[in-house]
Amino acid sequence: MKWRELLDQWSLSSLKINVGVLNAEFKPSDPDRDAAWALYIELVTRITTQPLPREHGDEKAALDSVYSLFKLTRDILKVPGARHAREFAKIAVVVLNQKVRPFTAKWHKLSLAGAFDDLVQRTVFRDELEALQVELLHYTRLLGHMAGIEGEDDLTRIEAG
Repeated sequence: MKWRELLDQWSLSSLKINVGVLNAEFKPSDPDRDAAWALYIELVTRITTQPLPREHGDEKAALDSVYSLFKLTRDILKVPGARHAREFAKIAVVVLNQKVRPFTAKWHKLSLAGAFDDLVQRTVFRDELEALQVELLHYTRLLGHMAGIEGEDDLTRIEAG
């Protein structure tokens, strides 16, 4: 399977990736599978893929959880042997830079200015978080695929929703 086909399959074709990479074969190694599994578990257990009901939760805590994906991904890529997780690194870096970073940069600055004290701003944050969650759910499922998780074993699909 080529990278382009993989991204289309997991609804991530909007990512801007070098044409050379898009036309290259996607061949995950064991280190790729291990790295994908580690981040997959983090994503399925965080606000990144889980609903945040309007009447519950805290916007700042949600923002911090999304922001923590940077450190989590870096830590995964620093473990011994992870330098061989190149397929994982290709997608992880792009998702962080193109999907997560714009969201966290915008909302970090706004939160420092008191945006979460304003009902309208909190509503906008939650709307944008929901849009990001859709993207990150696709990413999580791609990571699950990379880790060898299929069908009923996919933890993103076990809850009714």
